[in-house]
Amino acid sequence: MSEIIELTVKTNRREEMIEITGVIQKALQEKGVANGICHIFVPHTTCGLTINEHADPDVVHDIIATLDKMVPFEGNYRHMEGNSPAHVKASLVGSSQTVMIAGGKLCLGTWQGIFLCEFDGPRQRRVWLKIMSDA
Repeated sequence: MSEIIELTVKTNRREEMIEITGVIQKALQEKGVANGICHIFVPHTTCGLTINEHADPDVVHDIIATLDKMVPFEGNYRHMEGNSPAHVKASLVGSSQTVMIAGGKLCLGTWQGIFLCEFDGPRQRRVWLKIMSDA
């Protein structure tokens, strides 16, 4: 399988983390992928991807709050669009993740979920999947 699958995620706030594990899992099932690797990428400079705990919403809150302390909205930024903190946060988080697939399922730990991290919303975001299947 060599195609790129494009998913769309609508964000609702300036900063938020949206779990996209289920959407990715559904795309794998629709393609009939049993085993392989799924590379997940966002083609944007003001959002990112991370894998973290999905069971307790306080974890998402803590991540966003800590990033806000590290990279405050108000600062002595030179980029004039007003979204410099979003660019810095996206660089810190990163734009891709790679997850193994076994038995038709993403290989994630019990508490892990895949999150799109919005830092300059609300927007319509694209998520690209590249699946390397054993079949």
